[in-house]
Amino acid sequence: MTENTQIQQENSFEASQLETNQVEAPEDGELKNRRIRSFVLRQGRLTRGQARALETGLPQFGINYSPEIIDLNAKFNRSESKKILEIGFGMGETTAKIAQTLHDCDFLAAEVHTPGVGALLKLIEELALTNIRIIQHDVVEVLQNMLAEASLDGVHIFFPDPWHKTRHHKRRLIQAGFVKLLCSKLKVGGYLHVATDWQEYAEWVLEVLNAEPLLKNTAEDYAEKPGYRPLTKFENRGIKLGHGVWDMVFIRK
Repeated sequence: MTENTQIQQENSFEASQLETNQVEAPEDGELKNRRIRSFVLRQGRLTRGQARALETGLPQFGINYSPEIIDLNAKFNRSESKKILEIGFGMGETTAKIAQTLHDCDFLAAEVHTPGVGALLKLIEELALTNIRIIQHDVVEVLQNMLAEASLDGVHIFFPDPWHKTRHHKRRLIQAGFVKLLCSKLKVGGYLHVATDWQEYAEWVLEVLNAEPLLKNTAEDYAEKPGYRPLTKFENRGIKLGHGVWDMVFIRK
């Protein structure tokens, strides 16, 4: 292993620990046949501010998991706004910045990591954001049981765990079955935006998304980074080290 490769692996791993859920995706055909655990839960220590934010903010900005379809317009108290699902927001900085930038959109943010949920709730309070709702649960079950068909205008999946070892590829979030489930929840014309800093995973994701007949690539292969996605501190560090970041934006046909 070269020094550059080792640094890239460490950078990608550290980013995935802090910026996204550690997601274990189901194999094709398993989505409807068993309960899916779409994450590997890693416990962390809550700060005092995160604990206070959980206590005061979760009742207002949290959505409890329940196996029944929810009315997103009612949850956000408005009907004209676009509804975006953020999968694995980590410590919430990116989600908060995007919500600030796209104030005419509403964001349903899914994360299982309690310190991350507390951190985003703290940012919601500090920035006086009203267009974020948080659900702390397995996103596969949320998609299967809580979101109506064609209810989403977009899905964001930023820096998911690349599970770079070959024997762990089955744990990757982006699999054909999961993408098909996402497509069923996207409106026609809605978009799926995936970003990764691991080249081999980018190639994997591009192949899976290109194979889905309900999706169309907005670029020849990889897209330019959309203006709404801010650079994370890990991404900035990686760029300075000469690492790449790959964005893929596909439209639901």
